[in-house]
Amino acid sequence: MAIPSFVDTVTLSLVGGNGGHGFASVHREKFKPLGGPDGGNGGNGGSVVLRVDPGLNTLVEYHRRSLVRAENGKPGGGDFSNGANGGDVVLSVPEGTIVTDDSTGEELADLTGSDTEFVAAAGGRGGLGNAALASPNRKAPGFALLGEEGQSRRVRLELKVVADVGLVGFPSAGKSSLVAAVSRARPKIADYPFTTLVPNLGVVVRGATTFTVADVPGLIEGAHLGKGLGHDFLRHIERCWAIVHVVDCATYEPGRDPLTDLDVIERELAEHGGLEDRPRLVALNKVDIPDAAELAELVRPELERRGWPIFEVSTKTGAGLQQLTFALAELVSRRRAEAPKPEPKRIVIKPKAVGGGPEFAIARQGDGEGGFLWRVRGEKPERWVRQTDFGNPEAVGYLADRLARLGVEDELLAQGAQPGEAVAIGGDNPVVFDFAPQIEVGAEILSRRGSDQRLTPLRPAVQRRRQRDAEYRAAREAEAGAEAGLDAAADESDGAPEDADG
Repeated sequence: MAIPSFVDTVTLSLVGGNGGHGFASVHREKFKPLGGPDGGNGGNGGSVVLRVDPGLNTLVEYHRRSLVRAENGKPGGGDFSNGANGGDVVLSVPEGTIVTDDSTGEELADLTGSDTEFVAAAGGRGGLGNAALASPNRKAPGFALLGEEGQSRRVRLELKVVADVGLVGFPSAGKSSLVAAVSRARPKIADYPFTTLVPNLGVVVRGATTFTVADVPGLIEGAHLGKGLGHDFLRHIERCWAIVHVVDCATYEPGRDPLTDLDVIERELAEHGGLEDRPRLVALNKVDIPDAAELAELVRPELERRGWPIFEVSTKTGAGLQQLTFALAELVSRRRAEAPKPEPKRIVIKPKAVGGGPEFAIARQGDGEGGFLWRVRGEKPERWVRQTDFGNPEAVGYLADRLARLGVEDELLAQGAQPGEAVAIGGDNPVVFDFAPQIEVGAEILSRRGSDQRLTPLRPAVQRRRQRDAEYRAAREAEAGAEAGLDAAADESDGAPEDADG
């Protein structure tokens, strides 16, 4: 099966690379078996990037390529070795490519301008190693964070040719011949319908103005419904400043004449929509044929009443082409001057407001089996869950501490959650666990979650000082108890009745 030379719509599945896992290790050397954590961080996953290449005019490279995956980040290692970042995959696309989310229909990007880039599928962040997780309260974490998965997205790429002037008309009206006559483009030309199967683009220089002209192949009655080829290519004139009707004045097909052809094409443009504000010009073509020249003179008064500029041209002899192209140059120059100036692209840093809103939300909902659970949603809780190795109790304890500091535990209690009830964190594949406020995971082994007391033994002087402090507090408590007993005895003697003799 032959691969087409022109493709203007493709659908791709894009997957960013996964981040590498962090590494958990303890530095060891002679006479120093527990030298502290030295696990490195995992590398970030690569991203899938779309970049505009002005030299391209088709998406044919992706016609048979349905899946694009970026490189994963490498895991960290011992001795503070960080994993390498995964390489990005850069996909070159033509200028005028529109990127749409295939599942939601949301337009993600409109790529115009040389070297413009769009990150279509971001790579996942690498996990932190235990060296990066160490703190004064957690001297030697026995765990590391997992790398995050890369973004997965199915996108539709749709090419809209970036041209200043669009040529429309019936098949064999002479659109491709007009492009060839006014520019150096050399499209395939023949005298049978649907010779042109792809839009042809030509560059025209007139005076100080340079503009591009594109023809739209295959417009016939019913094109907006899918008849002919126009349904697939009408999108290519949506970016044009002006539209030129190329009318065949020498056709011998029954039921066709310049006015009828013009009305049919106008109806198709109206049905397509979005082109009402484009100025129109009419090129009555093939006036080098005597009968065509007479017909052009007959229909010219009717066309002039519509208020559109009329040009009698011949692509064979060049008659009228200079006037037409200079009129187009003036029109394009005026439209460019009237158009709003594009704002220069700049990098804008917008930090999130501190305390501007809740970082998570909790809702009570059914679990699909007649029961209910507490659903926790939020960027931070969901990311922390993805980074946690649930096979490591110390990592689970660290997650519990992070959630408690964020306020998740307090909010669950405030909403009436009871110990033992199910709590789910995450989106499509949530992690479900039993709610246990002030969880004591690892507390029997570790004085603080994520710390190792073997690396922080108490010095003898500290032990003696703490022992003296304990003895002093015990003596003070005993002395205070004795004083309290004497005061009570004194109160009883003061309250005794006096003897009768006294």
